[in-house]
Amino acid sequence: MLKLKSLSIALLGSALFASSGFAQDSGPLINLLVKKGLVNDQEAEELRADLSRDSAAAVVSTISGGKSTVGLSITGRMQVQYAGLSTQINGTPVNPVSTEHFFLRRIYLGAKANLGNGWSSTLNYDFAGLTFDQAFITWRKDDALAVDVGFRKVPFGLEEWYTSSGSLKAIERSPGTRYFVEANNGRRLGAGSYRIGAFAGGKFDNGVFYNVAVTNPERDESSLGTAAGVAFSGNNTNNSLSEWGNLGYVGKIGTGEEAGTYTLSSSIGFLPDQGGKTLGVGDNLTVYNAFADIVKGPFDLQLEYFGSSNDHGVSATQNSKSSAYSIQPAYTIGNIEYAVRYTFVNSDNRGVNLSDGIRSAPGGGTMNKMSEWFVGGTYFFRGNDAKLQLGYIAGQSKDTVTGGAAKASSEGVRSQMQVNF
Repeated sequence: MLKLKSLSIALLGSALFASSGFAQDSGPLINLLVKKGLVNDQEAEELRADLSRDSAAAVVSTISGGKSTVGLSITGRMQVQYAGLSTQINGTPVNPVSTEHFFLRRIYLGAKANLGNGWSSTLNYDFAGLTFDQAFITWRKDDALAVDVGFRKVPFGLEEWYTSSGSLKAIERSPGTRYFVEANNGRRLGAGSYRIGAFAGGKFDNGVFYNVAVTNPERDESSLGTAAGVAFSGNNTNNSLSEWGNLGYVGKIGTGEEAGTYTLSSSIGFLPDQGGKTLGVGDNLTVYNAFADIVKGPFDLQLEYFGSSNDHGVSATQNSKSSAYSIQPAYTIGNIEYAVRYTFVNSDNRGVNLSDGIRSAPGGGTMNKMSEWFVGGTYFFRGNDAKLQLGYIAGQSKDTVTGGAAKASSEGVRSQMQVNF
């Protein structure tokens, strides 16, 4: 009987494995074997597991060229925005042309391959921006240590690094984040976001997490992995590697079903030769970031601070210490999350434009300081995977970098529809 039983299982397995699509419909046949006494319940469960595993392996081997690939996942994100923003400059008879436009904010398509034994690779491309969002190889030992080599974001900033672009409560990142991390244009610092390099990080059972990185100093802006005309090799403006470090802690508030969490984090980045008004002449840039994120039931409070030390950041004779902070409370009722954010940026006489901090806003001239209010809400159709966001924006810049009186303001609305898969 045992021999007949084993033979029956072997024959069944061969027949089912011959067609991976049949694995989804094998339940009734396996149940019949149980009813006839050819297999017991435990053997039936093991057979189902074998069928599922081999079916998945057949799919992976069909679409993957790597013999070691044991898992492959495809992801995507689509964001469609509308921006209606106008800018007024005090004392100017003709103001900049307003922005009133629909556009594709992000069109991500990504893949992650698991090669086993801790090895994996991640690739994510933004068809809207014509640039990579991620492209790196990972070796993971355990929760306490994972190493990435390639193209990704450095560990700097709550909204830029710690929060996905698909989870932003105020649709776009704050003026403080944009001023510190987006590409250097003579005012913004370009000290964060995308870099090519080596990254390591992890988390421990006690709630402590850490991240370190050694990268090229320049932010990459093209799908070729190059920046500002630097083709695959360094030059006098960016031959010195940047160093990044982060240390944080995640703790609990209360116990039971009503428990909440809080996250505290601090980061530092040292960018040699990336300070001043001219890159590559020995002026260094150091940037700092600290944030807190407190979540308790429907309530969420985010606090963030940026600081910097910029050699000759204003001129050949004047350094600068630009800074920024933001406060963002949010509250969820049913399917709607309401959010308010206030941000303040002090360029310390380096200069800031409304267009530097508020995406899609017409420029209002170079000023010394700027602030922004965002008030809006998110309606979740299917959680974060399908949602509609709408918000009102009011920003202001003031004071010239030489100390004179000046003022400009931007206001309007921004909306966004998002789908994740």
